[in-house]
Amino acid sequence: MAIMPIIVAPDPRLKVSCKAVPKVTNAVAALMDDMLQTMYAANGIGLAAPQVGDKRRVVVVDVSRSDEPPAPICMANPEIIWESDDATLHEEGCLSLPEHYSDVLRPSVVTVRYVDRENEIRELTAEGILSVCIQHEIDHLDGVLFVDHISSLKRNMILRKLVKSKKMTEAPA
Repeated sequence: MAIMPIIVAPDPRLKVSCKAVPKVTNAVAALMDDMLQTMYAANGIGLAAPQVGDKRRVVVVDVSRSDEPPAPICMANPEIIWESDDATLHEEGCLSLPEHYSDVLRPSVVTVRYVDRENEIRELTAEGILSVCIQHEIDHLDGVLFVDHISSLKRNMILRKLVKSKKMTEAPA
């Protein structure tokens, strides 16, 4: 397993639509393992393949608390097959938009169908933070960031700060 570099916005690689995984092979399972290790190292609760430069429809999530045992969920080709009519406003952040947060309105409960590490089709109904996290990560697979759900004024402010931060870290010493 390896920790992979996380792509920081704005970056065109975060705006791609990912391709379906034909089958969860050993290589896809290894990608899932590396993504989990990367997510844990960055203190995240979710990570999508495009955030580490991979264009396949793969996400990993683990919303367990620090005082609970890890409960990772690895998904290939996740798709929301049902969502509740009621919505919840939840503060979101993203490993690709470090130190930036905003409230996003999303369906409160979703059912997702996906292929697991063993290449089995699964369905999961999620609510609360797990629902938010799954929707957030699936958005990444379609080139959508959480800032695409907020006002253009707030979005532009966050992206300008990230550009400035990137320039400062990339400046020669």
